[in-house]
Amino acid sequence: MDTEGTDVLVTLEGIDGSGKSTLHAALRDLLADLDPLMTREPGATWVGEQVRRAVKEQIDPVTEATLFVADHAAHLAKVVRPALAEGRLVISDRYSDSRYAYQSVTLQGIVPEPEKWLRAMHNGWTIIPDRTFLCVLPVDDALTRLKPDAQREHFEKREILEKVQNNYLAYARAEPGRFVVVDAMLSPEIVAGFVADAIRLDLSSGKRKRKK
Repeated sequence: MDTEGTDVLVTLEGIDGSGKSTLHAALRDLLADLDPLMTREPGATWVGEQVRRAVKEQIDPVTEATLFVADHAAHLAKVVRPALAEGRLVISDRYSDSRYAYQSVTLQGIVPEPEKWLRAMHNGWTIIPDRTFLCVLPVDDALTRLKPDAQREHFEKREILEKVQNNYLAYARAEPGRFVVVDAMLSPEIVAGFVADAIRLDLSSGKRKRKK
């Protein structure tokens, strides 16, 4: 397939343990002929590495949330925008929806209307994905895929993951044209094949919904 002009931003979302990172790795091989830029949040820039350190140290929720936003800004400036400008397909393991879904939970009772506050911080400069694949599975099943409870990050607790998944599902209902809900209980091979085919279909149909 000719990849020229395939400036499409695809994001993979889901709670911890949903298999989206496994999916991300599989797509690298399944879509190799399209030469996609495979990236992630946090971690694609030095800012993201600091975010991961901050998460492990469990700093206060406001500092944590603003660090995630800073990572998103650096990710856009250094990775995503340049790749899209070159006409490339970009596939990101987590993106802005992760922030809205997770930090709106951790900021409850600390910031009034936390999701509204988070979205306002992104307004005017972020890029809305063209397509978002949301990996969904029962929280109990997701927990079996994670480390033992004592070794989990604070995001990986049952009560948080339940609220986060409900947030994600609400976003999918609100934007059915962007979100594709994926049954993460299916085998990794089936999930990866389905998502790869869907991405190819989007590209062949000329899907373009770039929002600056």
